[in-house]
Amino acid sequence: MWHNTRLLNAVASALYALLALGCLGVGAMWLMQRPMFQLQQVRVMPMAGSELHHVSGPSVRANALAKLRGNFFTLNLDDARAAFESVPWVRRASVRRVWPNGLLVEVQEHEALGTWGGNDSGKLVNTYGEVFVANLAEAEDDVDLVALAGPEGTEQDVVDKLETMTEWFKPMNTEPVSVTLTDRYAWRARLSNGTVIELGRELNDDDRTALAARARRFVRAWPQVTQRWGGQIEYADLRYPNGFAVRAAGVRFLTDAQAAVLAKGGKLPGTTNGTSSAAKPKATLGGKPVANNKATRSTEKTR
Repeated sequence: MWHNTRLLNAVASALYALLALGCLGVGAMWLMQRPMFQLQQVRVMPMAGSELHHVSGPSVRANALAKLRGNFFTLNLDDARAAFESVPWVRRASVRRVWPNGLLVEVQEHEALGTWGGNDSGKLVNTYGEVFVANLAEAEDDVDLVALAGPEGTEQDVVDKLETMTEWFKPMNTEPVSVTLTDRYAWRARLSNGTVIELGRELNDDDRTALAARARRFVRAWPQVTQRWGGQIEYADLRYPNGFAVRAAGVRFLTDAQAAVLAKGGKLPGTTNGTSSAAKPKATLGGKPVANNKATRSTEKTR
């Protein structure tokens, strides 16, 4: 081997090449650690087609820079993106390097639609049906928040149903201000006119079809309901297959026995002038309206 000049030259060339590569590597590592490549500039701008109302350069730098590890060369961009997306109000972030020591961060903000699980939860839901945490007061400055709630994982379903209900009740010149999906997967809504609506369960496509049909029936009957009982309809139960029940302020139904007492000129216990403001309303088909006292309420079942 030691007398093979060609082999010795090849080995020497290989060693020289490895030495040169090693030197280059060490030099590159030394150069990459120079202070000039430490991240010093972070430019924040909105993603195409979006605007920034709650996110600013100073807020992003204050919340995210401490979480970044590395310099211009060694920074992991996926980790950096996650750090910027942890900033309040940031929904999505895109991060690019800018030579020699900067980052360009494009941000899409959350667009708050409503609260999730009540104001005390501190959670908001955006227009994509995603839950996020941010300052509630800031969100309320932008829009009137809808109160949304449901079991975990149903956020998108609740947002979709809000959109559907908004279309359902538009002919009534009102809209949902609260939509709840209960643990039994039953829908409840409160409208801007103050009416609470019980819509029933939705477990499959048949339930969904029936629920929509009941809502349309109620909307069609709304002019007749308000004409008869006034505009202060406190509650409507649409879960009946062939009708619905409503409860209106200012009117109540008495049982036949109570009506008979009044017909004979008697008085009911706890009444004034023959009417009771303390009696609880009772849903009935056969009850008779005997009073129109604004302190009382009534329940009617409509077919």
